[in-house]
Amino acid sequence: MNNKILILGGGIAGLTTAVALHRKNIDFTVYEAVPEIKAIGSGISLAGNAMKVLEQLQVAEQVKARGHMITSMIIQDEKGNYISALDTQKFTQKYGMYNVAIHRGALHEVLLGEIPPGRIQTGKKAISFSEKENSVVLQFDDGTKGEGAAVIVADGIHSAIRKQLLPNSTPRYAGYTCWRGIVENTWGIEDQAVETWGTTGRIGYVPIGNNQVYWFACKNAPYQDERMKRLSREALKKNFERFTHPVPQIIEQTPVENIIWNDIVDLKPISRFAFNRIVLIGDAAHATTPNLGQGACLGIEDATVMADVLEQQSDIVKAFQAFEQARLKRAHFIVNTSHQLGRVAQVQHPVLAKMRNAVFRLLPDAMNERQLKQVLNITS
Repeated sequence: MNNKILILGGGIAGLTTAVALHRKNIDFTVYEAVPEIKAIGSGISLAGNAMKVLEQLQVAEQVKARGHMITSMIIQDEKGNYISALDTQKFTQKYGMYNVAIHRGALHEVLLGEIPPGRIQTGKKAISFSEKENSVVLQFDDGTKGEGAAVIVADGIHSAIRKQLLPNSTPRYAGYTCWRGIVENTWGIEDQAVETWGTTGRIGYVPIGNNQVYWFACKNAPYQDERMKRLSREALKKNFERFTHPVPQIIEQTPVENIIWNDIVDLKPISRFAFNRIVLIGDAAHATTPNLGQGACLGIEDATVMADVLEQQSDIVKAFQAFEQARLKRAHFIVNTSHQLGRVAQVQHPVLAKMRNAVFRLLPDAMNERQLKQVLNITS
Protein backbone atom coordinates (compact mmCIF):
# COMPACT_ATOMS: atom_id res chain seq x y z
CA MET A 1 0.00 0.00 0.00
CA ASN A 2 1.21 3.51 -0.87
CA ASN A 3 1.61 5.42 2.42
CA LYS A 4 3.20 8.49 0.86
CA ILE A 5 1.71 11.89 1.76
CA LEU A 6 1.56 14.36 -1.11
CA ILE A 7 2.15 17.99 -0.12
CA LEU A 8 0.82 20.40 -2.68
CA GLY A 9 2.69 23.70 -2.59
CA GLY A 10 6.27 24.69 -1.79
CA GLY A 11 5.50 27.88 0.11
CA ILE A 12 6.11 28.42 3.82
CA ALA A 13 3.26 26.16 5.01
CA GLY A 14 4.12 23.37 2.58
CA LEU A 15 7.86 23.40 3.23
CA THR A 16 7.43 23.62 7.01
CA THR A 17 5.04 20.65 6.85
CA ALA A 18 7.63 18.74 4.83
CA VAL A 19 10.26 19.41 7.49
CA ALA A 20 7.83 18.38 10.25
CA LEU A 21 6.96 15.11 8.48
CA HIS A 22 10.62 14.41 7.79
CA ARG A 23 11.42 14.81 11.49
CA LYS A 24 8.85 12.08 12.23
CA ASN A 25 10.00 9.80 9.36
CA ILE A 26 6.69 10.12 7.52
CA ASP A 27 7.08 9.59 3.76
CA PHE A 28 6.16 12.56 1.56
CA THR A 29 6.66 14.33 -1.75
CA VAL A 30 6.24 18.08 -2.27
CA TYR A 31 4.77 19.29 -5.57
CA GLU A 32 5.39 22.94 -6.42
CA ALA A 33 3.90 24.80 -9.40
CA VAL A 34 6.89 27.02 -10.28
CA PRO A 35 9.77 25.53 -12.28
CA GLU A 36 12.32 26.57 -9.66
CA ILE A 37 11.95 27.65 -6.03
CA LYS A 38 13.93 30.90 -5.86
CA ALA A 39 14.79 33.26 -3.00
CA ILE A 40 12.34 35.96 -4.04
CA GLY A 41 9.65 38.00 -2.32
CA SER A 42 9.72 40.61 0.40
CA GLY A 43 10.02 40.46 4.16
CA ILE A 44 8.06 38.60 6.78
CA SER A 45 7.66 38.81 10.56
CA LEU A 46 7.65 35.55 12.48
CA ALA A 47 5.92 35.98 15.82
CA GLY A 48 6.65 33.98 18.95
CA ASN A 49 4.14 31.23 18.13
CA ALA A 50 5.88 30.51 14.81
CA MET A 51 9.36 30.66 16.34
CA LYS A 52 8.28 28.10 18.98
CA VAL A 53 7.41 25.68 16.18
CA LEU A 54 10.67 26.37 14.36
CA GLU A 55 12.50 25.64 17.62
CA GLN A 56 10.77 22.26 17.79
CA LEU A 57 11.82 21.62 14.18
CA GLN A 58 15.42 22.59 15.02
CA VAL A 59 15.65 25.43 12.52
CA ALA A 60 15.08 28.47 14.78
CA GLU A 61 18.79 29.21 15.18
CA GLN A 62 19.25 29.33 11.41
CA VAL A 63 16.26 31.65 11.07
CA LYS A 64 17.60 33.95 13.79
CA ALA A 65 21.01 34.00 12.09
CA ARG A 66 19.46 35.01 8.75
CA GLY A 67 16.91 37.45 10.18
CA HIS A 68 16.66 40.16 12.83
CA MET A 69 15.27 39.97 16.37
CA ILE A 70 12.41 42.42 17.04
CA THR A 71 11.95 43.61 20.62
CA SER A 72 9.19 46.20 20.29
CA MET A 73 6.16 46.95 18.13
CA ILE A 74 5.10 50.56 17.71
CA ILE A 75 2.06 52.17 16.09
CA GLN A 76 2.32 55.92 15.60
CA ASP A 77 0.53 58.72 13.79
CA GLU A 78 2.00 60.45 10.76
CA LYS A 79 3.73 63.04 13.00
CA GLY A 80 5.48 60.28 14.96
CA ASN A 81 3.32 60.43 18.11
CA TYR A 82 2.72 57.04 19.69
CA ILE A 83 -0.70 55.44 19.28
CA SER A 84 0.34 52.13 20.80
CA ALA A 85 3.61 50.54 21.88
CA LEU A 86 4.37 47.02 23.01
CA ASP A 87 7.61 45.74 24.51
CA THR A 88 7.79 42.14 23.29
CA GLN A 89 10.74 41.41 25.59
CA LYS A 90 8.15 40.87 28.34
CA PHE A 91 6.89 37.88 26.37
CA THR A 92 10.44 36.64 25.92
CA GLN A 93 11.11 36.78 29.65
CA LYS A 94 7.75 35.32 30.68
CA TYR A 95 6.99 32.79 27.95
CA GLY A 96 10.26 32.33 26.07
CA MET A 97 8.66 33.84 22.95
CA TYR A 98 10.47 36.19 20.60
CA ASN A 99 9.89 37.76 17.18
CA VAL A 100 12.18 37.52 14.16
CA ALA A 101 11.82 39.49 10.91
CA ILE A 102 13.42 37.86 7.88
CA HIS A 103 13.47 37.94 4.09
CA ARG A 104 10.95 35.41 2.76
CA GLY A 105 13.59 34.03 0.43
CA ALA A 106 15.97 33.42 3.33
CA LEU A 107 13.26 31.54 5.23
CA HIS A 108 12.57 29.42 2.15
CA GLU A 109 16.27 28.59 1.87
CA VAL A 110 16.46 27.50 5.52
CA LEU A 111 13.44 25.21 5.13
CA LEU A 112 14.62 23.80 1.79
CA GLY A 113 17.95 22.96 3.36
CA GLU A 114 16.19 20.62 5.82
CA ILE A 115 14.35 18.61 3.15
CA PRO A 116 16.16 15.61 1.61
CA PRO A 117 17.03 15.81 -2.11
CA GLY A 118 14.49 14.28 -4.44
CA ARG A 119 11.52 14.99 -2.16
CA ILE A 120 10.45 18.10 -4.10
CA GLN A 121 9.13 18.11 -7.66
CA THR A 122 8.84 21.51 -9.34
CA GLY A 123 6.81 22.58 -12.37
CA LYS A 124 3.82 20.62 -11.03
CA LYS A 125 0.69 22.76 -10.89
CA ALA A 126 -2.29 20.73 -9.70
CA ILE A 127 -5.52 21.41 -11.59
CA SER A 128 -7.80 18.69 -10.20
CA PHE A 129 -7.97 15.52 -8.12
CA SER A 130 -9.77 12.19 -8.07
CA GLU A 131 -10.16 9.70 -5.25
CA LYS A 132 -9.71 5.95 -5.10
CA GLU A 133 -10.58 3.73 -2.16
CA ASN A 134 -7.27 4.20 -0.36
CA SER A 135 -5.53 6.96 -2.30
CA VAL A 136 -5.83 10.32 -4.02
CA VAL A 137 -4.68 11.11 -7.56
CA LEU A 138 -3.58 14.63 -8.48
CA GLN A 139 -3.77 15.81 -12.09
CA PHE A 140 -1.11 18.33 -13.08
CA ASP A 141 -1.29 20.87 -15.88
CA ASP A 142 1.64 19.22 -17.69
CA GLY A 143 -0.43 16.08 -18.21
CA THR A 144 1.26 14.03 -15.48
CA LYS A 145 -0.29 12.61 -12.32
CA GLY A 146 0.76 11.99 -8.74
CA GLU A 147 -0.77 9.42 -6.43
CA GLY A 148 -0.49 9.04 -2.66
CA ALA A 149 -2.30 7.91 0.44
CA ALA A 150 -3.43 11.49 1.07
CA VAL A 151 -2.94 15.09 -0.04
CA ILE A 152 -2.06 18.07 2.13
CA VAL A 153 -3.15 21.10 0.11
CA ALA A 154 -0.85 24.08 0.75
CA ASP A 155 -0.96 25.82 -2.61
CA GLY A 156 -2.28 29.17 -1.45
CA ILE A 157 -5.37 31.32 -1.53
CA HIS A 158 -6.06 30.59 -5.21
CA SER A 159 -5.91 26.81 -4.73
CA ALA A 160 -7.58 24.92 -7.59
CA ILE A 161 -8.11 21.93 -5.30
CA ARG A 162 -9.99 24.01 -2.72
CA LYS A 163 -12.13 25.41 -5.53
CA GLN A 164 -13.00 21.86 -6.56
CA LEU A 165 -13.89 21.00 -2.96
CA LEU A 166 -15.60 24.31 -2.11
CA PRO A 167 -16.66 26.07 -5.35
CA ASN A 168 -17.95 29.14 -3.48
CA SER A 169 -14.73 29.80 -1.55
CA THR A 170 -13.24 32.79 -3.34
CA PRO A 171 -10.73 35.42 -2.21
CA ARG A 172 -12.28 38.47 -0.50
CA TYR A 173 -10.92 41.96 -1.21
CA ALA A 174 -10.10 43.83 2.00
CA GLY A 175 -10.65 47.30 0.49
CA TYR A 176 -7.03 48.43 0.30
CA THR A 177 -4.06 47.87 -1.92
CA CYS A 178 -0.43 47.42 -0.91
CA TRP A 179 3.13 48.09 -2.01
CA ARG A 180 6.02 46.16 -0.46
CA GLY A 181 9.72 46.82 -0.73
CA ILE A 182 13.19 46.04 0.58
CA VAL A 183 15.85 48.71 0.96
CA GLU A 184 19.28 49.09 2.53
CA ASN A 185 19.07 50.18 6.16
CA THR A 186 20.80 53.57 6.12
CA TRP A 187 18.73 54.98 9.01
CA GLY A 188 20.00 52.82 11.86
CA ILE A 189 16.61 51.19 12.34
CA GLU A 190 17.12 48.66 15.14
CA ASP A 191 14.92 46.00 16.73
CA GLN A 192 11.62 47.85 16.16
CA ALA A 193 8.62 47.08 14.01
CA VAL A 194 7.04 50.47 13.32
CA GLU A 195 3.66 51.13 11.73
CA THR A 196 2.46 54.65 10.93
CA TRP A 197 -1.23 55.38 10.49
CA GLY A 198 -2.23 58.48 8.54
CA THR A 199 -5.06 60.01 6.54
CA THR A 200 -3.50 59.08 3.17
CA GLY A 201 -2.74 55.48 4.11
CA ARG A 202 -0.45 53.60 6.46
CA ILE A 203 3.07 52.32 6.20
CA GLY A 204 5.16 49.95 8.28
CA TYR A 205 8.83 49.02 8.33
CA VAL A 206 11.04 46.51 10.11
CA PRO A 207 14.72 45.46 9.89
CA ILE A 208 15.10 41.95 8.43
CA GLY A 209 18.82 41.23 8.74
CA ASN A 210 21.62 41.63 6.20
CA ASN A 211 21.37 45.40 6.87
CA GLN A 212 18.03 45.56 5.06
CA VAL A 213 14.64 47.03 5.89
CA TYR A 214 11.34 45.56 4.73
CA TRP A 215 8.45 47.99 4.34
CA PHE A 216 4.84 47.93 3.25
CA ALA A 217 2.43 50.73 2.38
CA CYS A 218 -1.36 50.39 2.23
CA LYS A 219 -3.93 52.72 0.68
CA ASN A 220 -7.70 52.44 0.28
CA ALA A 221 -8.59 51.84 -3.37
CA PRO A 222 -11.04 50.01 -5.66
CA TYR A 223 -10.20 46.38 -6.42
CA GLN A 224 -7.55 45.92 -9.15
CA ASP A 225 -7.42 49.67 -9.72
CA GLU A 226 -5.31 50.50 -12.77
CA ARG A 227 -4.11 53.80 -11.27
CA MET A 228 -2.74 51.99 -8.23
CA LYS A 229 -1.20 49.31 -10.40
CA ARG A 230 0.70 51.92 -12.43
CA LEU A 231 1.57 54.23 -9.52
CA SER A 232 5.22 55.29 -9.68
CA ARG A 233 7.64 55.25 -6.78
CA GLU A 234 7.70 59.05 -6.86
CA ALA A 235 3.89 59.23 -6.69
CA LEU A 236 3.89 56.75 -3.82
CA LYS A 237 6.47 58.85 -1.96
CA LYS A 238 4.35 61.97 -2.54
CA ASN A 239 1.33 60.18 -1.04
CA PHE A 240 3.32 59.68 2.17
CA GLU A 241 5.40 62.89 2.07
CA ARG A 242 3.80 64.31 5.25
CA PHE A 243 4.70 61.20 7.25
CA THR A 244 7.48 61.41 9.82
CA HIS A 245 11.09 60.53 8.95
CA PRO A 246 12.23 58.10 7.60
CA VAL A 247 9.00 57.10 5.79
CA PRO A 248 9.40 59.23 2.63
CA GLN A 249 13.12 58.46 2.49
CA ILE A 250 12.51 54.69 2.75
CA ILE A 251 10.26 54.81 -0.31
CA GLU A 252 12.55 57.17 -2.22
CA GLN A 253 15.66 55.04 -1.71
CA THR A 254 14.07 51.69 -2.56
CA PRO A 255 15.13 50.44 -6.01
CA VAL A 256 12.06 50.29 -8.26
CA GLU A 257 12.73 46.61 -9.01
CA ASN A 258 12.46 45.88 -5.27
CA ILE A 259 8.87 47.18 -5.03
CA ILE A 260 5.99 44.71 -5.33
CA TRP A 261 2.33 45.74 -5.68
CA ASN A 262 -0.81 43.74 -4.99
CA ASP A 263 -4.28 44.11 -3.54
CA ILE A 264 -4.86 42.79 -0.03
CA VAL A 265 -7.20 39.80 0.00
CA ASP A 266 -8.13 37.09 2.45
CA LEU A 267 -10.35 34.03 2.49
CA LYS A 268 -13.70 34.36 4.19
CA PRO A 269 -13.63 31.63 6.89
CA ILE A 270 -14.66 28.25 5.51
CA SER A 271 -16.56 25.62 7.48
CA ARG A 272 -14.11 22.74 7.11
CA PHE A 273 -10.51 21.87 6.26
CA ALA A 274 -10.70 18.05 6.06
CA PHE A 275 -12.26 16.20 3.13
CA ASN A 276 -11.67 12.47 3.53
CA ARG A 277 -8.03 11.97 2.39
CA ILE A 278 -7.54 15.63 1.46
CA VAL A 279 -6.86 18.42 3.92
CA LEU A 280 -6.35 22.16 3.47
CA ILE A 281 -3.63 24.06 5.34
CA GLY A 282 -1.94 27.47 5.19
CA ASP A 283 -3.41 30.08 2.86
CA ALA A 284 -5.39 27.41 1.01
CA ALA A 285 -7.37 26.96 4.25
CA HIS A 286 -7.27 30.30 6.04
CA ALA A 287 -5.59 33.09 4.09
CA THR A 288 -5.63 36.19 6.27
CA THR A 289 -4.89 39.87 5.86
CA PRO A 290 -1.43 40.79 7.22
CA ASN A 291 -2.64 43.08 10.03
CA LEU A 292 -1.78 40.68 12.86
CA GLY A 293 1.38 39.37 11.18
CA GLN A 294 -0.03 35.84 11.51
CA GLY A 295 -0.47 34.58 7.93
CA ALA A 296 2.74 32.58 7.69
CA CYS A 297 2.69 31.92 11.44
CA LEU A 298 -0.63 30.09 11.16
CA GLY A 299 0.77 27.98 8.31
CA ILE A 300 3.82 27.12 10.42
CA GLU A 301 1.55 26.14 13.30
CA ASP A 302 -0.45 23.96 10.89
CA ALA A 303 2.71 22.05 10.01
CA THR A 304 3.50 20.81 13.49
CA VAL A 305 -0.15 20.00 14.30
CA MET A 306 -0.37 18.03 11.05
CA ALA A 307 2.77 16.03 11.78
CA ASP A 308 1.53 15.27 15.31
CA VAL A 309 -1.90 13.98 14.24
CA LEU A 310 -0.40 11.82 11.50
CA GLU A 311 2.03 10.32 14.00
CA GLN A 312 -0.66 9.69 16.60
CA GLN A 313 -3.45 8.43 14.31
CA SER A 314 -2.80 5.66 11.75
CA ASP A 315 -6.16 6.28 10.05
CA ILE A 316 -5.45 9.24 7.75
CA VAL A 317 -9.10 10.28 7.48
CA LYS A 318 -9.38 10.46 11.26
CA ALA A 319 -6.02 12.24 11.49
CA PHE A 320 -7.23 14.95 9.11
CA GLN A 321 -10.46 15.29 11.08
CA ALA A 322 -8.40 15.74 14.25
CA PHE A 323 -6.36 18.43 12.49
CA GLU A 324 -9.54 20.25 11.48
CA GLN A 325 -10.89 20.10 15.00
CA ALA A 326 -7.64 21.47 16.39
CA ARG A 327 -7.26 24.32 13.90
CA LEU A 328 -10.65 25.57 12.70
CA LYS A 329 -11.59 27.82 15.63
CA ARG A 330 -8.14 29.40 15.93
CA ALA A 331 -7.88 30.04 12.20
CA HIS A 332 -11.31 31.70 12.16
CA PHE A 333 -10.32 33.90 15.11
CA ILE A 334 -7.14 35.13 13.40
CA VAL A 335 -8.79 35.75 10.02
CA ASN A 336 -11.75 37.63 11.50
CA THR A 337 -9.68 39.66 13.98
CA SER A 338 -7.13 40.64 11.34
CA HIS A 339 -9.89 41.63 8.90
CA GLN A 340 -11.52 43.86 11.54
CA LEU A 341 -8.20 45.43 12.58
CA GLY A 342 -7.44 46.25 8.96
CA ARG A 343 -10.70 48.16 8.64
CA VAL A 344 -9.85 50.17 11.76
CA ALA A 345 -6.25 50.82 10.68
CA GLN A 346 -7.33 51.95 7.21
CA VAL A 347 -9.67 54.70 8.47
CA GLN A 348 -8.61 57.78 6.52
CA HIS A 349 -11.27 60.35 7.45
CA PRO A 350 -9.36 62.94 9.57
CA VAL A 351 -11.94 63.19 12.36
CA LEU A 352 -12.49 59.44 12.61
CA ALA A 353 -8.74 58.83 12.52
CA LYS A 354 -8.21 61.22 15.46
CA MET A 355 -10.96 59.50 17.43
CA ARG A 356 -9.49 56.08 16.69
CA ASN A 357 -6.01 57.16 17.77
CA ALA A 358 -7.38 58.62 21.00
CA VAL A 359 -9.20 55.39 21.84
CA PHE A 360 -6.11 53.27 21.17
CA ARG A 361 -3.99 55.53 23.39
CA LEU A 362 -6.41 54.97 26.25
CA LEU A 363 -6.16 51.18 26.10
CA PRO A 364 -4.20 49.88 29.11
CA ASP A 365 -1.03 47.87 28.52
CA ALA A 366 -2.61 44.90 30.27
CA MET A 367 -5.39 44.78 27.67
CA ASN A 368 -2.90 44.96 24.77
CA GLU A 369 -0.85 42.17 26.31
CA ARG A 370 -3.94 40.04 26.90
CA GLN A 371 -4.98 40.43 23.25
CA LEU A 372 -1.47 39.55 22.08
CA LYS A 373 -1.53 36.42 24.24
CA GLN A 374 -4.66 35.33 22.42
CA VAL A 375 -3.08 36.01 19.02
CA LEU A 376 0.06 34.06 20.00
CA ASN A 377 -2.08 31.23 21.41
CA ILE A 378 -0.59 31.54 24.89
CA THR A 379 -2.97 29.73 27.23
CA SER A 380 -1.08 29.92 30.52
